[in-house]
Amino acid sequence: MSLITAEEAKIQRASTEEQIRSCHRVMKQLRPHLTDEQAFVEQVQRQLAEGYHLVYCQDGGEARAIAGFRFLEFLAWGKVLYIDDLITDSETRRSGHGGKLLKWVIEQGKKAKCDQIHLDSGPQRHDAHRLYLNHGFKIIGHHFALEPV
Repeated sequence: MSLITAEEAKIQRASTEEQIRSCHRVMKQLRPHLTDEQAFVEQVQRQLAEGYHLVYCQDGGEARAIAGFRFLEFLAWGKVLYIDDLITDSETRRSGHGGKLLKWVIEQGKKAKCDQIHLDSGPQRHDAHRLYLNHGFKIIGHHFALEPV
């Protein structure tokens, strides 16, 4: 597969039900528990109302990479763009969609005058880690979670 050019792929914000629905197939690759498409649409709509942004890189009429992010403020880091979700379609990995989308998200953080950009990534996602490190991200800690709350 050849690398994409700027003219071949465009980045769009998903705000309509149809746009959100078009992201489901790829998002499921990152979040396999999101099997129900309508439940996914409804959850994204709730999160959009709370400041979540869902964007996608479209190529050939299909969503090829998806990113979800929000702006937060922390005492520890200041104003942060936090990337909740970032996934490239498994059928088109290594074609440039994920890198293009990540650069676009980073640019949004710069435009918003964020102090930092953060994300968490599963330890098994080695290709994703390579992408993040190649874009200047540094591993700064461990993420802990407790269930149930």
